[in-house]
Amino acid sequence: MTISTPSPGASGCLFVIAAPSGGGKTSLVNALLEREPGIRLSVSYTTRAPRPGEQDGVHYHFVDVPRFMALKDDGEFLEHAHVHGNWYGTSASWLTEQVHQGRDVLLEIDWQGASQVRRLIPGSVLIFILPPSIESLRERLVKRGQDSEAVIARRIDAAREEMRHASEFDYVIMNQDFARAVDDLSAIVRASRLAASRQFVRHARIFSELTDPTR
Repeated sequence: MTISTPSPGASGCLFVIAAPSGGGKTSLVNALLEREPGIRLSVSYTTRAPRPGEQDGVHYHFVDVPRFMALKDDGEFLEHAHVHGNWYGTSASWLTEQVHQGRDVLLEIDWQGASQVRRLIPGSVLIFILPPSIESLRERLVKRGQDSEAVIARRIDAAREEMRHASEFDYVIMNQDFARAVDDLSAIVRASRLAASRQFVRHARIFSELTDPTR
C-alpha cells in the first residue's frame, strides 16, 4: 500500500497529544472533543486486551499480533510503536485522507509515535501533557485499580523516560488544575487553526475576492 502524507497546503490540522501513563491525557482529550466538536479522534490499532468499558472501533481497533504485523507489512500505519509489551499503530490511509479534506484530527500516542509523525508530517502540532509530580502520577495509577504494584512501578520508570522527551514537543501543558489544562489545550487548537498557511487554504475564495482590485 502506498500512502501519501498531507502536503504543506493541506488545510486540516493534525494534533498529536502524548503523556505518560496516568498523566490524564484521555480525560483532557475527552473534554476537548466536547468543547471542539469539529475534531475527529483517530482510532489506533493495538494488540493489547481491551480494558473495562473499552469498545472495539471506538477506543481502539483491537487486533492480534499476526493481524497487526500484516497491516504493518502492508504499509497501513503512519506510525507504530511497541509500548509496555504491546503494539500500537495509527492508520495512515484514514488520517491522511481526513487532513487532505480539511478536517482536523487528533492522535493520542506516545512520544515515539509522535516523533515518527513529526518526521512524516512536519506541520503537525505536538502537545505533551505533564503531571504536576511523580506522586500525583502514582496516585492516578493506583486509583485506576488496573495494575499491580509491580506494574505501577514499571510504569513510573517508563514515565520518567517519556517525560525526558517533552522538550521535543511544540507545547507542554501541566495538568495540575484540570479546567485550566482544558482551557490551555483548547487555546492551542484554536491558535493552530488560525495559522496563516491554513487560513489561506481554507478561505482561498474569500482571500481572492478581498485582494482582487477589480472587485
